[in-house]
Order: sequence, then C-alpha cells, then structure tokens
Amino acid sequence: MINREKLTTQFEKEIKLFEELHPKSKEMFLEAKDNLLQGVPLNWMVRWMGGFPLFISSAKGNHLTCVDGHDYIDFCLGDTGSLVGHGPEASAKAIFEQFKKGASHMLPTEDAIWNGKELQRRFGMKYWQFSTSATDANRFATRIARRVTKRQKIVVFNYCYHGTIDETIALLSEGGRTVVRNGNIGPPVDPAITTKVVEWNDASALEEALKDRDVAAVLAEPVMTNIGVVFPDPGFHDTMRKLTKKYDTLLIIDETHTMCAGVGGYTKDNNLEPDMVTLGKFIASGVPAGAYGISEEVGKKAIAEIESEFGVAKGIGGTLAANALTMAAMRATLGEILTEEFYKRNTPLATKFNEGVQNAIDEFGIPWSTTQLGCRTEYIFQKEPTRNGSEAMAAKDNDLDWYMHIACLNRGVVMTPFHNMALITNATTENDINKHTAVFREVVQNIMD
Repeated sequence: MINREKLTTQFEKEIKLFEELHPKSKEMFLEAKDNLLQGVPLNWMVRWMGGFPLFISSAKGNHLTCVDGHDYIDFCLGDTGSLVGHGPEASAKAIFEQFKKGASHMLPTEDAIWNGKELQRRFGMKYWQFSTSATDANRFATRIARRVTKRQKIVVFNYCYHGTIDETIALLSEGGRTVVRNGNIGPPVDPAITTKVVEWNDASALEEALKDRDVAAVLAEPVMTNIGVVFPDPGFHDTMRKLTKKYDTLLIIDETHTMCAGVGGYTKDNNLEPDMVTLGKFIASGVPAGAYGISEEVGKKAIAEIESEFGVAKGIGGTLAANALTMAAMRATLGEILTEEFYKRNTPLATKFNEGVQNAIDEFGIPWSTTQLGCRTEYIFQKEPTRNGSEAMAAKDNDLDWYMHIACLNRGVVMTPFHNMALITNATTENDINKHTAVFREVVQNIMD
C-alpha cells in the first residue's frame, strides 16, 4: 500500500522544507564543523533526520525550542535521558542548592545513603554503587562478575544495547559466530574472545553458550528495546534464571531503558531475581548518572575480592562517580518525580498514543504494528511483533524511517531518531498525543496509493 515513488518525492520535499525552516541551525552546524568532529559534540547527533541537527536554545517539560524559534512536542526526551521531562522543578531546586554547597569532593553525602536505600527497596538488590553513566554501570558490573566467578566471557543477546561496552557491540553471524557489530570503533580485541551472542528467546542457544562453564555473566535487558520493543516469551525469564544457576553464571539485568515500566522496572513488576541490576539515563533528571545493584551473596564475594587488593579497586569507579551534585539530583528524581503516581498518570497516556497510531495503521491497512512498555511506545514496519533481534532488524525500513522522522519534525513533533519510539512524561498532555496522531495520519497518507 506504500507508494515508493511518492515516498521518494515526499522525502525530498520534507528535506527541502527542513532546510527552509532552520537556517540558523544550518549556519551553526557549518560553523561547528571547524572545531567539532563531524560538526557535533557527540557523534550520535549526526544521526538526526535532515542534513544537519537542530540546535536547541531551550527545553522545558516535554517541549523543545530550536535556535530558529520553532517549538516542538518532544516525544524523544533525550532518548530516555530526560524521561522525567526537561528541567523538572524538584530536581532543579536540588541541583542548584547542592551546587552552592559543592558539586564533587570524592566523599559521601547523606543523599547517597537515601539513594541506596530507595534503590534497594525498588529492585531488591542489597548493595549499590554509582557511576556517571549506564555504560559504566554495565562495565563495572561485568568486571565484578568476572572477578567473582573467575571466568572471562559474557553472554549478550543479538542486537542488544548496553551502552558503549566493547564486548556488547557484537552480533551473531549467519554462521552462528560472534562477530564485530558495525559501529564498534576500534575494539581492543575481537569480541569473539570475550563474548558469546545468542538470539533473544532462544533457550536452547543460551544453554549451549553456558554449558562450557566459561561465562561469568549473562547481561540482558528484561525486554529488548533498542531494536524495537521485543518482549520475552512466556517463561523465558524463568528459564534464563534456571540456566544461569545451573551453570554457576551470574545474571545481570539492565533496566536502563525498561525502568519506563514502573518504579522498580520490569524486574519488580515481574518478580525477577537477578544477581545484579544496572540503571542509568534519567535517574538523575538528565544529570549524567548510572547505578548498579548487587545481591547480598554476590556483594559479599565482591567485597572480599576488592579488599584483597592494595589500595583503590581499579577498573570500577571514577573520580566523578557518585558526586554530591548527582546524588542530590538522583534523590530528588527518585523521591519526588519517579513515583508510583508518575507511572499511573503516564502509562495510560502511552496507551492512548499507541491506540492513535494503531488506529491509523488499521485505517490504511498497512502491515505495521505497535508495542508498549509502560510509558514507552513504539511502532515497527511489520505486522506481527518480533521475537528476537534478527526479526526486529529485518523489519527495519530506512527509507520509511527517515521520512517519518523528518515529516513529523517539520510538523512540530520530535520522535527518537534511532527508532520510532515515543516517551510520555508528566508534562505530556492529551492534546500533545492528539497532535501526534493527526501528524502521523497525515504523513502516512501522503505516501499511500
């Protein structure tokens, strides 16, 4: 039902319109090329739709304002980095007050104790440590797992996402081998030396990967999110937990994206029992922060290993980790924003968003589908939900993807650039969702036969 000639023509029109609407952003991008690699301070920023990224002058709640003065409804929210919204008042107050008292001094504060107790309550992990990113949280957790188990390899799932850890930027080849994933820039060693990649929801492949007893940990999101929302089959988590225990392998659950499901993420909602949990992104209202929790059993082993070394444990931590400013921001975020009420309000709005998209899909009879995880919703260019990373990758359509993003952007709606994902926060209104539904219907209709 999609007319590919119309798609090409319409995309070219949207690109031209984008340039006409954003002369200042284009000017800044060209200027930035003289001093910033690729014209941006972070490589990912060139992945936005159009020939250049928007330069933002301000953000508040779920709205962005670019340097050309256009206002946008923001459903991307920093790719979950600002799930709680831009500049929430509780966090802004805590950050400002703490900064006046000192941002970082490599000594603990009372806020750190509060954060540890709160995360313990939410996720059931006995001991907590903090980092400056979810990537570091995953890196430190896997290092501890290796030290405790005296094993070197980890298992991850095909097309997973756990930040920029070298070992996880790997794929399963057609021949069933672990290979470097495109975009893994300069890995220090071949990932096949450190990593075994298996398909999500494939219990037999997981057991095959574990049976040599050389795997320190299985690192998994409880629901795959970065290749689209891919849910576990019924019973898969129970099987994964049984298999990891059978082969004396630790289980690390990465809740960085899936904490959109509830106050304790997918772990609490589904009574999972991992050995470690990792977090990041929005837990400090966008201030760079990560956290990792460790069960009492594994924690005691980790303490014994760390205390056996002379001096500071190397490879885990960092000078700015758990700094006072971050701890204050995290306490405000967890204590006053990411509460049960946050999810009770926003999950139904995500459902409304999902229904609007699905109704348009059904109206036009196109073979697309939608998924929802808490206050996160997404659509894919495939009729049936996917079961693993390979299926999700096969459902991608770059031409459609780029068109949908820039067409929405030109109409005042920002979607996540790497996939068709939307996040709902406290500032999101029904009118915002209705606008997206209308925009979605319009841009799809423009490419139909």
